[in-house]
Order: sequence, then structure tokens, then C-alpha cells
Amino acid sequence: MSWSRVVWMALLGVSAIFFALHFVHLTADFPNHSPWMDWSKYTDEGWYGDAAIRHYASGHWYWAGDFNPAVALPVWPAVELLVFRFTGVSVVAARALTVCVFGLTLITLYVLIERHTRPRTSGSGQPLAAAIAVLFLCTSPLLYVFERMAILEPLLIALMALALLVASTMRPIHLHGRGVRWVWPMLLLAVLLPAMVLTKTTAICLFPAIFYMVWARAGYRVRPALRLALPPALGGAALWCAYFFLLVRPHYLEDYRYLFSANAYTGIALEPVANVILNTITDGAWMGALIYVVFFVVIALVFFWRPRLLANPLFPSLLLWIGGYFAFLTYHNNLQPRYYLVVAVPITVVVAMGIDSFRQRHGRRTTIVASVLAATVVLAIAVPDAVEQVGYVLHPTYEFEAAAQGIKRIVLADKTHSHLILSISGSDLTLMTGLPSIDDDFGTLDLDVRVKQYRPGWYASWNDVEDDKADALTPLYQLQRVAAFPAYDDPDRNLLILYRLDPVGETRHAARRRARRHIPKPLVTSLGQQPSSDQLQH
Repeated sequence: MSWSRVVWMALLGVSAIFFALHFVHLTADFPNHSPWMDWSKYTDEGWYGDAAIRHYASGHWYWAGDFNPAVALPVWPAVELLVFRFTGVSVVAARALTVCVFGLTLITLYVLIERHTRPRTSGSGQPLAAAIAVLFLCTSPLLYVFERMAILEPLLIALMALALLVASTMRPIHLHGRGVRWVWPMLLLAVLLPAMVLTKTTAICLFPAIFYMVWARAGYRVRPALRLALPPALGGAALWCAYFFLLVRPHYLEDYRYLFSANAYTGIALEPVANVILNTITDGAWMGALIYVVFFVVIALVFFWRPRLLANPLFPSLLLWIGGYFAFLTYHNNLQPRYYLVVAVPITVVVAMGIDSFRQRHGRRTTIVASVLAATVVLAIAVPDAVEQVGYVLHPTYEFEAAAQGIKRIVLADKTHSHLILSISGSDLTLMTGLPSIDDDFGTLDLDVRVKQYRPGWYASWNDVEDDKADALTPLYQLQRVAAFPAYDDPDRNLLILYRLDPVGETRHAARRRARRHIPKPLVTSLGQQPSSDQLQH
């Protein structure tokens, strides 16, 4: 067995161990004091799975007037609902599903890289690019924290990797020959393209990378490429149009438009363009400073010293993947760390391909030197990342989870108020506890209208009650603060406060009597007070 084969086995073995760690502590919070301050940890897991959660819990996936993102983004909640049918609604099931999707991404990328890095000669040894890429992905702290969240980006990445793999298998079709069997990649790609857009609409920025791969499979000729690309493109467009015109337009057009109007701003107009571009590029270091620097080194070496990698169709496709999504990040200029997950994966693959190409330089002496340098770079990237990831595994926190369960106990103990919770984090609370909720920030109807329509019994806010929320609630309710739960490290959202919504006109005596009767004493707090850790445990 050659030394490269031994290294290949070791890389995959270590990768398997770190991938398994992704399943540990699935109920734990997004880690505090991490480099990534991302709003998704308060909201997105519930928001984008809300349709599945509500359908399982109430039989209705659509709540009129509230935030219904599944109208435009139905794929992820549909997949979640299939899982919930077997597991019930739980944050563990949702996050375990996301980790399985990450596993699909790893397998797909491994096969894709192996297809495009086969040795030119029998004596070239075992290619290591795929194994190095999988190691980097499995040990990445950025991927560890976000690939464990039930958000949209992990599924988008998996579908993108599948689309590239399918495109790399396409061949010209001959109706009267054996080539008819190559129809299936076109059909599969025709399904994957709209599935990507219906997972996250920004997927359209990734289409150039897919069609470059198709063009490469057509021998870089325009007409053969059109014959390969048009059937899946037209088929995908037909499927999307069928969904939009048969379901969305007749029934849910207002909700569809609302999702885009809520995000219909472009921060690029708010700052000098040069600053926006610079910030977009520099924030890529969230994936790890060293691997990000090595990425730019690889790009420079490829263009100025080793352009042979550009002849590999996977390499330019990855660059188009990266460039397409960076273009979206720049235009949107809302630089949330989770968005960089979509570019971190192809950047990692580019680095792995560059390292392995450098390692395989010709000549015995230079090969040994190159291998030592390549091994040094791999270890310099993977070891610190692995140590950081192990730190997150060994020190999980459960503050938000404890807050959700504390709210559940209070709500269920009160027999006189509706269990419905109003909160921007309501969907996350529903995922964790099963309690119904509506959003206090997003919805096609104004908040005061939705409050009158749904009559929530509780309001959970972060740190304080904003003026517009108070304006919507106070005509109908008196807000009685009953508990506060410390959670997370964001100074603007580190205390989740629960208010009981008492209808206006109710006597103070009745409200005080119900509070004494139904609210667990250890969880009752006064303004500015936070429960101790001992109280939360009870």
C-alpha cells in the first residue's frame, strides 16, 4: 500500500470522527462568544420550517396575515415535514436532518472532486484533493455551527453540489443509439434547478457555475452546449412556472411578494461601493483566516504559475460559484456570517485542489519537498480548526433552550390565557416547545390587525418592548412581566422577557390572583431582575 493511500485513509478517518461530532449536543444553543454574530440564531430555524411545524401541530401550514415564507421557499419545510411525520416536531429532529444534509454534501463533493482529479498515469499515486476537502469541511468551526442549524443554506449547498455532479455526467444524446440513456441527467437537472430556487431564491446566482460545467461537457462548443443546456433549463423553468401560476398566484401572491418586499433593500446604495466590496471580501475571513489567505494564494499561483488547473472544468465552475454568490453578498450588503457558508464550501474545495496539485509536481526530489509543504499547510489549517470545534463540543450552552422550556412551563400552567405566543423568536419557540406562535415583526397584515385577529395570550420580547409593539398591544392588553431569561451574548438580545397579556379592563386583583395561582414562583421576576441558574433548573 502506497504512502498516499495511507494518508488518504487517515484523512477520511479523521473526517468521519469530526463529522460524527456534529450530532453531539443537538439541543445546545449557538455558541456564545464565537466570532459570528448572526441574527439567524434567534429566528431562522423556526421561520423557514414554520410551515412544517404548524402543519404537524395544527393541520394548517398557512396562517393568514402572519409571516409565511414557505410560499416562496417550500422545499426545506417539505423535507422537514417528511421527517416530522416519523419523529414529531423537535429541534433535535430538525438539526439532525440538517447534519444529514451536510453528510450528503460531503459525499457529493467527494465524488465530484474524485471525478475531476484522477491521476494521469498509474504511477501518480492516490489523489488527495477530495480527502483534504472533506477534512477541511468536517473540521471547519464555521460549518460546524451553521451546518447544525435548521436553516436554508445547508440544503442549498447540497443541491448545488448535486447539480454540479449531475452536470458533469451529461453527454450528447443520440436518439437512435445508446446515448438515449444520458437523458436522465437532463431530467434530474431540470428538477434540481427549480428546487434550488425554491429552497433559497439567491440560488439563481449559482446557475452560471452549473452551466459552465454543461458547456465543458459539450467540449466548450456553443451549439452542443445549447443542446445540452436548453432541455434542463426549459424544463426547470416550466416546473417553476407551474408552481407559481397554479399555486402561488391564485392563492398566495401577497405572501410571495411580501417575502421579497421585506428584503427589497440593497445596502450597496448606502455606502461607497469600494467600501462595500472591501467589506464583503474581508468578511470572508469568517471561514478561517489561514484557509482564506491560502485561497488567494492558490488563485494567484493558478493564474500566474500553474494555469493547468483551469483546464479542469470543476475549478472554473467553483470560481463561478464563489464569484456569483460574492456578487449577491456585495449587492445585498447584509453581511451575515451564515451567508458566507455558501462560499466557504467551494473556497475550501479550491484550496484542497490547489494543495493537491502542488503536491503532485513531477520529479522525485521536488515531489517530496512539495508533499512536506502541502502536509504542513493542511495541518496548519485543520489542527486549529479542529481544536476550536472540539472546544464547542466540550462546552455547550443551553440558555435559549432553558428559556424556551421555562416559557412553556409558565404558559401551560396558566389555564386562563391562550397558549399563543407573540414574538420575533416565536417560531423558534414553537420548534422547541410545540407552543403556537405568531411573529411580532413580519407579516402581510399590520401587527395591530394580527393581534386583534389571533388574540395571543403572551408576548416574548428581547430586552425591552419596542414602541411600535407597545402601540399595537396596549389598546387591547395590559402587559404583565412575569419572567426573564438570560440567553446569548448579543448586548441587544441577551434577555428574553415574557409578558402575560391581560385584556384591558381586567381588575388588578384578578390579575394578581391568577399570577399567584398559575405562575411558578421561582420564575416570577420584577423589572430588571434575572432568575439565577438554580431558579432556571427548577
